[in-house]
Amino acid sequence: MSVPAAHASGLLMLLSHPARLRAFAELVRHGRDGCTIAEMSIHLDLPKPEVGELLGRLVGAGVATGTGDGVYRAVADVLREAAQALDRVQPIAPLLREYPQLRSFFSHGRLTSLPPTMSDRYQQAAELFARFLAVDGVLTEAEVNDRIAAAADDVAAVRRMLVESGWLERDRAGTSYGSARVLPALSNA
Repeated sequence: MSVPAAHASGLLMLLSHPARLRAFAELVRHGRDGCTIAEMSIHLDLPKPEVGELLGRLVGAGVATGTGDGVYRAVADVLREAAQALDRVQPIAPLLREYPQLRSFFSHGRLTSLPPTMSDRYQQAAELFARFLAVDGVLTEAEVNDRIAAAADDVAAVRRMLVESGWLERDRAGTSYGSARVLPALSNA
């Protein structure tokens, strides 16, 4: 596991506890004004010592700050930075930088929707996935599916897009696939 993934995992584990998540949400809701342990105790309907422990864990993880005056504030940017770090280590991220016009179809390194089939972006998405698959030789359908699954949930739709757009060629039985054409050089390379 990469360092960014481990950090994000730790933050998610921390916030998976319902009381800590509620405390963090309450701090976010209070914004710059922040919240004291006494105020948080009222909002969460929990005893002050328990609230102090919750806030201490949030501060320890870096998602909150505590000041000498007893006011705690959320540091929501930590979550955004963790998500961005995870995005950067997704397998398709380096190629997606070469296709900025396709970013709206992805979320956190995963394809969330396909462009309309008759659009230029559909062809660009197919080219992006052809590069991502890096087919050299003949692959079984299972191998193609495994490679696509690293960046898309709807494996069948992406596989169909690759065949329809001419990047992949399949045998008559539909059990093996090969590259149907040579990829052009990247313009930013």
